[in-house]
Amino acid sequence: MIMTVIDGAMLATPEPALRLCLAPDGSRAGRLDGAWWPRSHDLSFELPALAAELDAQWGRVARITVNPAQWLTVPRRIPVAGHTVHTGWLTAVQGRHTISVRSHLPRRLTLLVVPPRTEAVAAARLMAEAADPANTRTASELLADEPSAKVSDRRGIVWPVRDPSVSAWSSARWGGPSSSPRRSDPGPRPTSGDADQR
Repeated sequence: MIMTVIDGAMLATPEPALRLCLAPDGSRAGRLDGAWWPRSHDLSFELPALAAELDAQWGRVARITVNPAQWLTVPRRIPVAGHTVHTGWLTAVQGRHTISVRSHLPRRLTLLVVPPRTEAVAAARLMAEAADPANTRTASELLADEPSAKVSDRRGIVWPVRDPSVSAWSSARWGGPSSSPRRSDPGPRPTSGDADQR
């Protein structure tokens, strides 16, 4: 429950439902085990509800890791239902648009993180595809195909999701060498008329 004071009166409103979609139990997961759609980039606020729900559905959560590019801060620990969940960040091995969850049983979930400002219809489509055991695409590939999935960094700057199948250095839209003049290009060559003016 969330307590709100309006005109001096305390009103209790239910907490918003957790937006989580997991692959069906017993199914062999695809590249992802499901998706989570947080409401903000504040992990201190968002993670306790996610960890509590996964504790109940999946087993006691021991550790959660994220890529820090998407988050304002990454707390070291969060309290969840009588125990502490350790949190951390990885940049080299953690997908930019994923969250990894490990339980005390040696189990691991990799979830697509749907950007908070994504439109509801697009988010539902992304979550369903990420939880589909037949899915073979990565989190970045799913988001690259969804134009309304606005991905912002922890400062709130919105960036396009780069399609991982397109090299950044061969694509004009990413400002690689093919979109800029080559340094070895000497520019326009003088014509015979220019030589006469020297």
